[in-house]
Amino acid sequence: MIDPALSLMIVLGIAALLAVAGGQKLKNLAIFTHTFAAYRLLPDGAARSLAWSIPCAEVGIAAALLWPASRSWAVAGAIGIFLGYAAALALNLARNRRDIDCGCAGPGERRSIAGWMVWRNLVLAASLGAAALPGIARPLTGVDFLTVAGGLAAAIILYGAVDRLLGEVIPRAASLNTGIP
Repeated sequence: MIDPALSLMIVLGIAALLAVAGGQKLKNLAIFTHTFAAYRLLPDGAARSLAWSIPCAEVGIAAALLWPASRSWAVAGAIGIFLGYAAALALNLARNRRDIDCGCAGPGERRSIAGWMVWRNLVLAASLGAAALPGIARPLTGVDFLTVAGGLAAAIILYGAVDRLLGEVIPRAASLNTGIP
């Protein structure tokens, strides 16, 4: 069983992440289409034709996570997205295609795929799995909403810091040590 405040914090955090990610991809659909096709998961024409569906799914699932009536299928959909991303990353890492853009750094920022990204997506999927557990039967109070807001703010800051550390700082420091730009 999970406390409803913790479950709400996880769901809102994932909804925000998916909404921002989907919105950035839709805003820069041509760049995302190229990035998606570079993963070579589908034939090039099919990948270019279907690329728009991924950010639409992210935004739709983000919205559905906000309503209790649609939350269970939205949680399942979001878990599917994160597991799909983990599988796509792992497959390309196994193919030794580490130089392709992950597509997760935002517009105008290129970031090569790495093993930690697989784990990030698995942790996000597992978090949603925890949020889908049956909740403790108790009403949310005003203090719970403050807890959710504070916890969500802390989680967003921590997510951003870890993402920046693993995605930018450590690779840049490693390139300085090896002399590779």
